[in-house]
Amino acid sequence: MDFDDKNKEGKEESAPVCEGKKGGIADSDSEIEHEVHENKVSRQMSESSMYTTEDEDEDENTNKIELGPQCTLKEQFEKDKDDESLRRWKEQLLGSVDINAVGESLDPEVKILSLEIKSQGRADIVLPIPEDGKPKSPWFVLKEGSKYHLKFTFQVNNNIVTGLKYTNTVWKTGIKVDSMKEMIGAFSPQTEPYTHEMPEETTPSGIFARGSYSARTKFLDDDNKCYLEINYTFDIKKEWQAI
Repeated sequence: MDFDDKNKEGKEESAPVCEGKKGGIADSDSEIEHEVHENKVSRQMSESSMYTTEDEDEDENTNKIELGPQCTLKEQFEKDKDDESLRRWKEQLLGSVDINAVGESLDPEVKILSLEIKSQGRADIVLPIPEDGKPKSPWFVLKEGSKYHLKFTFQVNNNIVTGLKYTNTVWKTGIKVDSMKEMIGAFSPQTEPYTHEMPEETTPSGIFARGSYSARTKFLDDDNKCYLEINYTFDIKKEWQAI
């Protein structure tokens, strides 16, 4: 759901909606002709022709880092215990975790508890998370040219999760118009849930920006283990959806 140029990976110049120009998308014929002259495709995309392609996530299949063998939380704490700096770092990361109560599980467990879209001056949009990862269409509606950010809470159990990240890819009429990755960090298991807020984003505006989009959101770790994948659609309209 990120349409800004900042912190983007794999950005493609396909349709006007993904240009990320300040001030929105060009509506005039002269501006459109100029973009065509620059060998950029300008096309009006209808909602009826929208579909999700089978693009591979590059980060999952290339440049994958080979990590060392996994070990339990207790084993991790015991390792390098003579290294003072490492010991302090582990204590800071684990906080008040009772190592003996966590168990002997090698794999961390991350559960996404809630997702919300926050925009100043209006009520938060609480997004229900379906078990099958396929919400009803559209999952939400955004107002063109509006500022918003995503907030989510999650629970970590069993073991430390490292390199937890959020990825999101957006398509319109089968053309990828946006792709981003946000590194969230490393988290130890605890009873209280964690909260994370994404950077503020601005939806594009203009006639070409409006319409329906399809998207895929994932939460993964360093091992590319996926804790949640959601395939959904959303709309950008002239106004917010009535509450």
